[in-house]
Amino acid sequence: MRQKKSWNELTTVQKGSVLLSIGVQLSLLAAALTDLRKRPAAEINGPKAAWAVGSFVSFIGPTAYFLFGRKKTTVAAWKKL
Repeated sequence: MRQKKSWNELTTVQKGSVLLSIGVQLSLLAAALTDLRKRPAAEINGPKAAWAVGSFVSFIGPTAYFLFGRKKTTVAAWKKL
């Protein structure tokens, strides 16, 4: 069984990978929460509060929101914006 390494024991590439993963996770979270805040409830599948809480679940939450939480919009709806 592998032992856990401390931050100082990681290589530069491993540290970069960890920081990149954190950056992607926080970016997805921020994008999902921003979209939830701006989008009307009528354009979201399910309750907004549930999607907001679910967005905090690793990469899965925000990705699920973008794939399944938003109702499909038409090109005509985008032209109104």
